[in-house]
Amino acid sequence: MKKTVINKGKIKKAREMGGFMSGVLVLSVSTVIVKVIGLGVKIPLLSVLSAGGMGYFNSAVEIYALLCVIATAGLPVAMSMIISAERERGNPLGVRQTYKTAMAVFVTLGLIGSGTMLFFAKPIAIAIGNPDAHFCIMAISPSLLFVCVSSAVRGYFQGFGYMTPTAVSQLIEALFKLVFGVWLGALAVKLGMSLPIAAGMSVLGLSIGMLFSSVYLLAVKGIRGRIFELDLCSPTPSDKMATRLLSIAFPITLSAAVIGSCRIVDMTLILRRLQFSGVPLETANIIYGSYATLALPVFGLIPSLVTPISLSVVPAICSAIEGGDTEGQKRVVNKALRLTVLLAMPASMGLSFYARPILSILFSGESVAIGIAAPLLSVLGASVMFSSLITVTNAVLQSYKKTVIPIISMAIGAAVKIILAYILIGIKEIGAYGAPLSTLACDLTVTAINMCVIEKSTPSGTETVNVFIKPLAASLSAMAVSVAVYVSMLNLLRVSDRVAFIAALVVTVFAYIAFAFIFGAISNEDIAELGIRKKQRGKRAEDHPVSHNEYTKRKENQNDGRGKNIGSP
Repeated sequence: MKKTVINKGKIKKAREMGGFMSGVLVLSVSTVIVKVIGLGVKIPLLSVLSAGGMGYFNSAVEIYALLCVIATAGLPVAMSMIISAERERGNPLGVRQTYKTAMAVFVTLGLIGSGTMLFFAKPIAIAIGNPDAHFCIMAISPSLLFVCVSSAVRGYFQGFGYMTPTAVSQLIEALFKLVFGVWLGALAVKLGMSLPIAAGMSVLGLSIGMLFSSVYLLAVKGIRGRIFELDLCSPTPSDKMATRLLSIAFPITLSAAVIGSCRIVDMTLILRRLQFSGVPLETANIIYGSYATLALPVFGLIPSLVTPISLSVVPAICSAIEGGDTEGQKRVVNKALRLTVLLAMPASMGLSFYARPILSILFSGESVAIGIAAPLLSVLGASVMFSSLITVTNAVLQSYKKTVIPIISMAIGAAVKIILAYILIGIKEIGAYGAPLSTLACDLTVTAINMCVIEKSTPSGTETVNVFIKPLAASLSAMAVSVAVYVSMLNLLRVSDRVAFIAALVVTVFAYIAFAFIFGAISNEDIAELGIRKKQRGKRAEDHPVSHNEYTKRKENQNDGRGKNIGSP
């Protein structure tokens, strides 16, 4: 009998980790595709609009990103936390009430944000030191409403641990951005429109992508939402849902807004402080356009791949907390941190060493922009791991309701960044290098604070050897092999820089996987967990069509209090 209990416990643990890994895998794959498409947008846009036009484009995108963070960063996380807890209790009314309340709040915030960008576009553009960017700001203003609606639906499904709608909506959004963004920009240039207006037309393509994404999510919610809730049977409603949502969302939003503000700091200080050091506005805009179009998207690729881990970790930890499973919490936290370091550490090293070859392949023909951006990307590369860890550690702290800690750590990091950026960018000999250097100092500061709090104040603790030491050993070994291959091909075989880099990259990937297994950074258990969720979901009713009769029968059982809490989809 005892043996049976132990086996059941092991099966439960495996399912929990399998669900977490499944969510990470689905979103990771979609994020990779989305990021590739995102680069596919910027590469032709750079050719169409030039670095100067991309300066206008990116100025609007950064303003939008900040307002988007303020409007949407906290509520989806709060939704997933609350819905996950309501599922654990078997409370369908709490789930529905959470969704309806969140959607009302989201739509209100979206209307306010879109209206602000539309009617105050000119003052905003002047405030950031790029007056002609106001066309782009107006063009992107509807996106804020669309992304707010999308975020409400994504938060709903994430609370069930069901990441597919989020992944598909991201793909739809990216594809329509690519098609309409490039087409409208090229059309505007062909018609002889000015550069600021052509950039605005390209930005309009982003708004169209957001529109189609939100329409898809609303359709999926309408079709599948009620089927999900049939597995929950308790009639107990949740009180004061708006207060509950906002109390969780506000500190998360505040900490995320600090991150968005740092990007605005970069933009404003690069433009203004370079002019202070004697650089003309047009040249400063080209420098910023190159940095924001080439360096920042490549730098942001790895941290964005970590976002699926943070989205999956919140409902997983909340469910473990609700069930009083301390061991489950520890497993999820350490798994999330280890996956993050496994992904980000070698990427950080590689990006610093191979910045120029990477940009030369992605943006061939843009030698001037590459010459500006490559050295800046080399410095930014060192920040990749810390930036990735910020995303996950913030999510862990928020799951434990320690929402004030990310605010404090981000505020301290932002202060470090602003002070250093202001001083360094204004020094003629340093110039734009001050932006990535201040980013590195900021990310290192925030990561250190978050990790200290996780180690001391949560029941999880950190498995230092598994999380950091083993991935470090694998990364250093793989990079040693990579550099040896790269240098040998350049000096001995006399091949081009591009060919040498591609060969070194292929060798590095296989070498890293091999060293990760050798040093124990990846185990056979990690691979096995990826398949558990798929098998588990294959047996779930919500993954198959439900007939009208069965739907009615299950609904009656739910109303009679006889339904069974099957669990998450």
